[in-house]
Amino acid sequence: MKQKIDLATWNRKEHFEFFSTFEEPFFSITRPIDMTIAYEKAKVMQIPFFVYYLHKTIVAVNQVENFRYRIEGKEVVLYDEIDASSTIMREDKTFGFSFMKFHSDLHEFAKIVQTEIERIQRTPGLFTREFPENIIHFSAIPWINFTGLTHSRNYTLPDSCPKVSWGKLMDENNKKTMSAAVMAHHGFVDGYHMGLFVEALQTELNK
Repeated sequence: MKQKIDLATWNRKEHFEFFSTFEEPFFSITRPIDMTIAYEKAKVMQIPFFVYYLHKTIVAVNQVENFRYRIEGKEVVLYDEIDASSTIMREDKTFGFSFMKFHSDLHEFAKIVQTEIERIQRTPGLFTREFPENIIHFSAIPWINFTGLTHSRNYTLPDSCPKVSWGKLMDENNKKTMSAAVMAHHGFVDGYHMGLFVEALQTELNK
């Protein structure tokens, strides 16, 4: 479900119109996230760690209203719930874009992710299905402990989906961390909302 935003009365009208004139209206932050509790919890629950932190990422996204705004045509809409499109690598080292419907129950979500991973493994190509607008673009780069990240973007195409990428799991002094890069449209998201997201994400990972 979604609701149309009345731009005339919206408190972000000027922000949205200003940043929407930019060739690159997105901005990003990159920071390490404490994964110590999350990693151990995933092991105890016998949930793949990738599934675990993907689920927590979507939970945090859904908690911050500004991450649920999307541009549709000339309108701005607010979705009730956000799902994920994650890159999934195949055995031949190519990848495909997946669609993972969010489910509040972690075990049910794990089943959804596993089914989608299996579908991508046997389906060639990059775009393997149609994608809704109420998604985040999600990726994992587990080979690199990055401190910054950029995304390939076509500036002629309207894009308002936030992008979240995770790096390599690092272990130092009995503390596990992973870098997270978060990119969002500045017409919808400011530094304050980035802070809300990071706080919500760390809270969810520490549960």
